[in-house]
Amino acid sequence: MPTLVSVPTLAQAEGSVLSGVPDEYRHYFNGRPPVPFTKRHWEFPGEPASVPLARAFLDTCAACRDSEFRYVFALLGTELATNAIRHSRSGEEGQTFVLRVTRGPNGLTLVCRDSGAPSRAVAGEDGPLSAGALAGDQLTAENGRGLALVDSFASAWGDNGHPSIRKVWFHLAYDLTGSSWPAA
Repeated sequence: MPTLVSVPTLAQAEGSVLSGVPDEYRHYFNGRPPVPFTKRHWEFPGEPASVPLARAFLDTCAACRDSEFRYVFALLGTELATNAIRHSRSGEEGQTFVLRVTRGPNGLTLVCRDSGAPSRAVAGEDGPLSAGALAGDQLTAENGRGLALVDSFASAWGDNGHPSIRKVWFHLAYDLTGSSWPAA
């Protein structure tokens, strides 16, 4: 079983990433078990500085679960957030991406909605995401492993295949059914 790596809290992160969050929503990012919810979402600025805030949001959404589930959920969600920033128009100045978490009886489902193919894209680059695009050796690559991790560790995942408003989602079963995480 993999060793869990400690993730810095928002207080330890550089700068105050909570500065743009209204007081009445700060509980979305505090890492404590949330008030019961069925769906929760947040729109993030499409910049790398948003990643710690996205991770805190994901960790808080999963706070009622054990540390292993929380870690995997936040890891996979952070990968989708990073992809939205790096590979879509969401990463362009003034753009955003949205994370939506749905709590079901058997697990959490995350949908990451970005602004679609970047304006800087050329044929063959930054195209729609799909499971078919995964290469077998991506898990050992220096970068570009995000979707390979999602494919391996999520119970199920997919995307809407729409180039202008892309939605990539994954479901993570509470017991990690269908995940290769316990064997990693």
